[in-house]
Amino acid sequence: MSDLENKVEEGTVKKRPYNLREKKEKNAAYRSLIRPELADELYDKILNIIVVQKKYRDPNYSAKDLAKELQTNTRYLSAVVNSRFGMNYSCLLNEYRIKDALHLLTDKRYADKNVEEISTMVGFANRQSFYAAFYKNVGETPNGYRKRHAEKKK
Repeated sequence: MSDLENKVEEGTVKKRPYNLREKKEKNAAYRSLIRPELADELYDKILNIIVVQKKYRDPNYSAKDLAKELQTNTRYLSAVVNSRFGMNYSCLLNEYRIKDALHLLTDKRYADKNVEEISTMVGFANRQSFYAAFYKNVGETPNGYRKRHAEKKK
């Protein structure tokens, strides 16, 4: 029996949890094809559309829709999002959705709204994707976050 097999049998092998927060640096070929001036221009336009116009709140607003609005293709858009924001399109949307949800979960004006209603308000299509994205970005559940903040205020 190998050393690893012995450790598995003894129960001393610790399974390392998957780190959802860990960012992996990828060396992607497309990054060298992006013109910096155009990428900067698109970056500003993306922020305007996604954040200022709050398109992240629309659960059906796809990368294809954004590319069409920016008059570019989804591959180039994806390359710009990856290089300028350091994440993919859906992670970008989810980051702004979660920021919005953090505010709504602690705002007393929305205290009567349950977590599912808030997830819909910020643009998540379903409860599961909201909980997964929330936990990935915040490190706790939406209910846990809300309760912790309610206790702090007392």
